[in-house]
Amino acid sequence: MNLPNPPAFLTDLPIFAEFEDVADLSRYRPLPDGWALAVADVVSSGQAIADGKYKMVNMAGASVITAVLNALGQNDFPFVFGGDGAAVADPPAGMDEARPALAAVGRWIAEDLGLALRTALVPVADIRAAGRDVRVARFQASPDISFAMFAGGGSAWAEAQMKQGHFAVPMATPGSKPDLTGLSCRWNPIQSHNGQIVSIIAIPGDTGGAEAFRAVVADVVAIANSAGGTGNPVPMEGPTPSLYLGGMEAEVRAQAPPGRRLMAKLGVIFAVLMTVILHRTNLTLGGFNAREYGRVLARNTDFRKFDDGLKMTIDVDDAGLARIEARRQQAAHQGICRYGLHRQTSALVTCIVPSLLSRDHMHFIDGAAGGYAQAASEMKAKAARR
Repeated sequence: MNLPNPPAFLTDLPIFAEFEDVADLSRYRPLPDGWALAVADVVSSGQAIADGKYKMVNMAGASVITAVLNALGQNDFPFVFGGDGAAVADPPAGMDEARPALAAVGRWIAEDLGLALRTALVPVADIRAAGRDVRVARFQASPDISFAMFAGGGSAWAEAQMKQGHFAVPMATPGSKPDLTGLSCRWNPIQSHNGQIVSIIAIPGDTGGAEAFRAVVADVVAIANSAGGTGNPVPMEGPTPSLYLGGMEAEVRAQAPPGRRLMAKLGVIFAVLMTVILHRTNLTLGGFNAREYGRVLARNTDFRKFDDGLKMTIDVDDAGLARIEARRQQAAHQGICRYGLHRQTSALVTCIVPSLLSRDHMHFIDGAAGGYAQAASEMKAKAARR
């Protein structure tokens, strides 16, 4: 499907450039009536992490976004990557495409990644009937890309409903495969340069109100900025290409059916080898310069976002982390927020690259040892002890 023109809602969305403003709810606009949220998450992601499959878990989350956006024929529909899941906003004209895309990606993840995926398509009307909303703004991460931010409680409500079995989209028939064009998984885990990679989730608490929570978010972002640049785990020059093939198998499975995977694997190996050579020599081939691609990649990452709360995977030093934890604990004690935090030594990058020659490629960041999934588990455990 290719919508003839982007919905007016998308072209009129507010765009902000300072991430400290991400919790300013006046910058958000409600999704129009008739839209829906496509939501998905990996079942028992904690066990998959314990089994060393978190790269596959991230690939599953990114594949949901890829499949739905490809089905809609445009990359500018609002979405958010959550590590072990994702959400994508779908217009009324795209429902007939989004539903089979969710069904197919659920089947593909089961058959090719060996993971179970929940999927649901939740109407915004039902979200509002439950007293929540889905409000969207865009953060200008770089001159070439902006990422959607979600507020209003609707995304979290839709996820909770999905986990209870409501609005479910059943898996497609065996052998079904979504369109995963552009999905890529070729980078080494990125090691911390400042001390440690920390995945953080913070959601509003029961007291304090929106302004108090906004102040907490602004403080945490400011600390991250002062404790390691912006906190982006990807260095400004981009990751250094290597002959790492750890994510190749999942990418090959996304690109080709079983009978054609040998050729696809050889194609990925050749592409990785050429990228390494071009990066080391700083040569340009067919308009592609590996070093410039790396610099754009670093700018086009979603290492910080807002999805009914703050989510960040940042590279931070020990002093900065101590300040963040102190601020979070203070806010939690006051009832302003609930939070979870998970430490690791490296970050993962999973990519959607429509074309190597365009600059609108998107790169999803998560911690390499559980990231957002583990931070969410910690937050739930704290809530259970209250």
